[in-house]
Amino acid sequence: MPLKTTTEKPAKKSIWKWFTVLGPGLTTGAADDDPSGIATYSQTGAQFGYGQLWTALYMLPFMMAVQEACARIGLVTGKGIAAVVKEHYSKPVLYIVVSLVVIANTINIGADIGAMAAAAQLLVPVHFVVLTMLFTVIILLLEIFTNYKIYSGILKWLAITLLAYPITVFIIHQDWPTVLKATVTPHIEFSFAFLFIITGVFGTTITPYMFFWEASQEVEEEKAKGKHSVSWPKIHAMRKDNTFGMVVSEITTWCILLVGATVLHNSGIKDIKTAADAAKALEPLVHSFPHAGYLSKLVFSIGIIGLGLLAVPVLSGSAAYAVAEAFDWKASLNLKFRKAKGFYGVIIVAMLIGLAINFIGIDPVKALVYTAVLNGVAAVPLLFLIIKIMCRDDIMGEYKSRLTSKILLWVTFIVMGGAAVAMFFTI
Repeated sequence: MPLKTTTEKPAKKSIWKWFTVLGPGLTTGAADDDPSGIATYSQTGAQFGYGQLWTALYMLPFMMAVQEACARIGLVTGKGIAAVVKEHYSKPVLYIVVSLVVIANTINIGADIGAMAAAAQLLVPVHFVVLTMLFTVIILLLEIFTNYKIYSGILKWLAITLLAYPITVFIIHQDWPTVLKATVTPHIEFSFAFLFIITGVFGTTITPYMFFWEASQEVEEEKAKGKHSVSWPKIHAMRKDNTFGMVVSEITTWCILLVGATVLHNSGIKDIKTAADAAKALEPLVHSFPHAGYLSKLVFSIGIIGLGLLAVPVLSGSAAYAVAEAFDWKASLNLKFRKAKGFYGVIIVAMLIGLAINFIGIDPVKALVYTAVLNGVAAVPLLFLIIKIMCRDDIMGEYKSRLTSKILLWVTFIVMGGAAVAMFFTI
């Protein structure tokens, strides 16, 4: 008789080894689908149906190129983007860059905390104020009092909540031929409403806080290993992590757009104010099987909460890295609070201001939409700066951008810049 062999253990080891390689790319990609992004994509699907479904496919290579460039800057220089800008460019450029990130991130934090609380209210009968404060305290405690290794592991596991949206897609009946056609066939309308929301989609997907976070996390990864060194094998490992994270992120984006189009738009609902509104609207509209509507609402809501717990620390953390690097403060999630008071102080202030946005009369939803558009506009000069850094021998050496990277980065800059200009032109 032939000997029995098993591949179960090697397969498990292989999967675990692959998971351990994943890091900044995975968490950055997952954080891109934060509650504010979920709201923007849901609103896009509700308003334009399948009309912007193609953006998820065609943005992917550009998103990968931009984030790979940011990660490479951190990996090669051993510094975050703000620190590199400070070293090689003027102070006005530095202050503009840092201000754009801090302002946009703080508003985003407010919208995300509110969206998480609203989603949680769909599942548990607890007051909105209590939930917003609870989420704020949990995130601050984790971000301030856990070391980087534990904290990065928590963020990595939270990325699993991305699965909520592919699951939701398959709970709902889809007209797959129509969906696939809309996914591969670009549709453009030269109206302010269309260009405004597509600029918001671009700004929510290719967004400044991701630039700063992934670069700084590559620096943190090197610090955690005890020394900074760079090699092509490290660059290739970073690329795998980044590619996986961005692919998963855009699959999730596509799923959220599709749910908004299939369920909301096709039912005549064309205005979604929050991500929680989108989740709530699913229950009476989905009838694929018994209790499918409730299950859709449940899964969608869990995704909002899980991704919020991942994204809010990324938003506050990327703002803190940018400010700390600009003023030469110690900046690391591995440091205790007493050794990096300025860094953690920015995190605390950004979180508290974000929390306050939900209670001082500012409409976080309107702020969210305009912040997404602001991100789309602000990303344009930041992309130009990243391209210039990536092409400089004195900064990147042999690891500077080559032809394919340059083409993708410049096309991203032109497309996002063109969308922003077209939007203003149609006002």
